[in-house]
Amino acid sequence: MSSRSAEQMPVKINVKTDIRSGGSKETFELTAFGRYYIKDSARFLQYDEVMEEGTVKTIIKMSNADGLILRSGAVKMRLPFRMNKKLRGSYETPYGVFEMGTVTKRMVHQYDDKSGEGSIDILYDLKMQGSQAGTYHLAITFEEENNEHS
Repeated sequence: MSSRSAEQMPVKINVKTDIRSGGSKETFELTAFGRYYIKDSARFLQYDEVMEEGTVKTIIKMSNADGLILRSGAVKMRLPFRMNKKLRGSYETPYGVFEMGTVTKRMVHQYDDKSGEGSIDILYDLKMQGSQAGTYHLAITFEEENNEHS
C-alpha cells in the first residue's frame, strides 16, 4: 500500500559549495549517500556527513516557494530560503547560537523519474551575526543508487 511519493529512494549525492567573499572564492565538495523522498508536495534530500566534531545529519527540504536546510548532531543549523526575501536562520555551536540571515537569489530544484537523477541549485547571500559572510552557491546533484550489487 505504499505510494511512490512516500517511498524513500537511496541516492548518491554530490554537494558543491562555492563561497565568494570580497575578492576570494572557496569551493567545498562532498559526496554522500542518503535518501530522496516526496512528502506533502515537498521534496526531501537527507544524508549524513562525518566531520571532526562528529556526524551531522542534513535534511534539505524544497517546495515550490521555499527551501530549508536543517542540520542536527555535531552541528545544529537551520537555514531557510525564499526568493528575494530576507529570512532568519540559526547556527548552534558549543560556544553559543549565531544568528544567520539569507537572501535567496536563485532556487531551482528538479527530479527526473525516468533517469532517477535530480538537482538542487541555491544561490544566496549569507549574513552571520548581522555582517555579510559572502555569497554562497549550493549545487547539489543526486542520482538513484543502483542496488543490484548489494
